[in-house]
Amino acid sequence: MTLTVIGEDVTTQEAGSVPVTPLVRRAVTLGVVIGSRAFFNAAPCRQAREEVLAQLDRLGIRALTLPFEATHNGAVQSIPDAQLYADFFKRHRDDIDGLVICLPNFGDEIAVAELVSRSRLNVPILLQASNDDNDKVSVAERRDAFCGKISVSNNFWQYAVPFTETTFHTVDAGGPEFAADLDRFARTCRTVRGLRGARLGAIGARTGAFQTMRYSEKLLQASGITVVTADLSELMGAAGRLPDTDPALLAKIGRIRAYGRIPAHITPDQILRQAKWSLTVDRWIVENGCDASAIQCWRSLQDNFGCATCVTMSMLGEELMPSACEVDIMGALSMYALALASGAPPAILDWNNNFGREPDMCVATHCGNFPKRFIGDTPEIGELDVLGETIGRSKCFGAVKGKVKAGPMTYFRLSSDDRAGTLKAYLGQGEFTDDPYPMDGGIAVCRVPRLRDLMRFVTQNGFEHHVAMVRGHHAAVVNEAVTRYLGWPLHDHDTPPAPMLVPPPRRF
Repeated sequence: MTLTVIGEDVTTQEAGSVPVTPLVRRAVTLGVVIGSRAFFNAAPCRQAREEVLAQLDRLGIRALTLPFEATHNGAVQSIPDAQLYADFFKRHRDDIDGLVICLPNFGDEIAVAELVSRSRLNVPILLQASNDDNDKVSVAERRDAFCGKISVSNNFWQYAVPFTETTFHTVDAGGPEFAADLDRFARTCRTVRGLRGARLGAIGARTGAFQTMRYSEKLLQASGITVVTADLSELMGAAGRLPDTDPALLAKIGRIRAYGRIPAHITPDQILRQAKWSLTVDRWIVENGCDASAIQCWRSLQDNFGCATCVTMSMLGEELMPSACEVDIMGALSMYALALASGAPPAILDWNNNFGREPDMCVATHCGNFPKRFIGDTPEIGELDVLGETIGRSKCFGAVKGKVKAGPMTYFRLSSDDRAGTLKAYLGQGEFTDDPYPMDGGIAVCRVPRLRDLMRFVTQNGFEHHVAMVRGHHAAVVNEAVTRYLGWPLHDHDTPPAPMLVPPPRRF
């Protein structure tokens, strides 16, 4: 469903109400502004407006803008125009994820800067400037947006307003290059909004053997991220009290059976126990408004309730509500960032094994928590292998097993650094390969350019052995969100940072 708001009027392509959905599934809403300088040719203003609104509609992105008749040429070219738009955007503050500012000609730099300052939205901004055609540069036809963009961006610097560049300095508003820019920008807006107000559920205490999973709740809260905690016993007790005839429980059993191949030796009681745990976790996450979660996955749950929690986490991830094992809250946040940026299910993995003597290859694994679409095939749902050998396989049903299919991937890891007083991260892109690897559980054979350099960075900067991954290449979106708008230190393994003479202004 797409929604366009022009002034206070709402038009929809489909009738009916929209149910409440996680932010990662909600359509992005962008405010649209056309900037113009009065003594330039005004004809391109209407054309740019129509083209950008058409682009957004094709992409399924909602648009918010005033009617064309609200200002001269439908553009912002004076302080009164700026105030009119600022007031309009304030009324829709809760809906707006970002602003798209288009300059079909030179644009009025002060009007644009004042509009942003007076609206006080503090959302990402995409600044577009249109191309001149070489045969249309007479006094009556010229645009000069190439130059005007520099003037607007200079004012943004003075006002401490971060903004996003288009791929090319100037670009046609109706062209495919700008369509790609709008798609990336919408994903950036969704990532920024999602991370700035994320709620993470921590179910159970950190597993004693893993001090590497320590994190700072206070540093997260300083970035607007809230952690909601629950004792593992509370949920085990609630799961144990579920009646076997609960209709929601029976539906959950059906979904687990349909989710993957279950070996014949698995008993109905094992599946029932797993379904009770999964349903209880699902309900707790909804009741607490969590966007992502991390669970104490071993071994208290196996010893005291008799199941694993891998399929619980896998199915949550499949629904774009990521869940990390070992109470890895920072891993859950990393997964959530990738889900926001990509719209695809992420997974949490260990950087686990070398791959022979291949310098740029390794094996990333976990016991069995990968979402089905992340694997790329129908998995087996069986028992934990390593822990099952120790405490008995009958207590360990619920592991999602499969080898990840070949294809491009993005990896990302956030960590809280108490010494530095900040969150920090690294990011990069690689690929999953189809090379065989004879290990049980969830297996991803990875190729990462300059892997040794990456591992040196990980070990020398105190990062954890866990990493979040998602299918596809989405590093550009995560980089833009984290560095330009959230202000967290980031190492992008594939893209050197742009040189800066002084630190950029920071209004966010």
